[in-house]
Amino acid sequence: MTSHSRETPQFFLTAPSACPYLPGQEERKVFTHLVGRRAGELNDILTHGGFRRSQTIAYRPACETCRACISVRVPVDTFEPSRNLRRIARSNRDLVGTGVANQATSEQYSLFRRYLDSRHADGGMIDMTVLDYAMMVEDSHIETKLVEYRRRGPDTAINGRGEGPLVAMCLTDVLADGLSMVYSFYDPEMSARSLGTWVILDHIGRARAMGLPYVYLGYWVEGSRKMAYKARFMPQERLLSQGWTRVEE
Repeated sequence: MTSHSRETPQFFLTAPSACPYLPGQEERKVFTHLVGRRAGELNDILTHGGFRRSQTIAYRPACETCRACISVRVPVDTFEPSRNLRRIARSNRDLVGTGVANQATSEQYSLFRRYLDSRHADGGMIDMTVLDYAMMVEDSHIETKLVEYRRRGPDTAINGRGEGPLVAMCLTDVLADGLSMVYSFYDPEMSARSLGTWVILDHIGRARAMGLPYVYLGYWVEGSRKMAYKARFMPQERLLSQGWTRVEE
C-alpha cells in the first residue's frame, strides 16, 4: 500500500453535477485538503492558481466543456472606485467593521439564516444547520478571521468597534499577498445600502492598510447575474490562460 504524507497534497475530481451559475451546464471540481503545518503556504500557492477555500478543502472548477469561471482579484493600490461605488461608501459611513476570531455565534447564525432565506432560498446552502455554519467558520488550518459590521456608536472613535445588532459579516482568509473573501452575508432588510458591495470596498481599504496588494473576490462568471457585481471593481486582474491579466473595464 502506498502511503502519502499529510504535507504532500493529493488532488481529486468530483463527479459532474448541475452548474449553479449557468443553466444547462454541468460542473466538476478538482480539490485537495488543506491540513498540516504547511496548509497556509499551500493555500497561498493554490489561490494564485485560481483555487478557493471551503473549510479544509481547496477547490477550483475543472469542467469538461466550459471555462466560464474566472478568478478575480483587485489590485488595491490602483483601484479607482466609480461614482456609484463612492456613493455606496458614503451611504455606509455610519457602519464600522471589526476583526474578530473565527468563532461562530448565535447572532451570526441568525443573520446568516435570514440572509439565506431572503436571497438564496433555492441555493445549496439553504439547509445548513448551526453546526454546519460553525464548521464553515471555524474549520480552518490557515489564518482566518471574521469581520463583523455594526453601526458606529459614541465610543467607536475610542475603541474602534461598532455597537448594536450585527448588520453584515465576512469570513476572510489572510494570505501572504492579500485578503481572500471566503463568504459574506448581510441583513436583507438593508439591501438598499448595497452592503455586499460595501463590504468589498471595506476589505480593499483593509488590505491597503495592511500593506497587502490584493483582495481576492473568487470567481466571476460572465452571463451570471449572481456574479455580475464583481465586474464593478476596476481595474482588476483576471486569471486567464496567459496568467493574471489586468482588465480596465
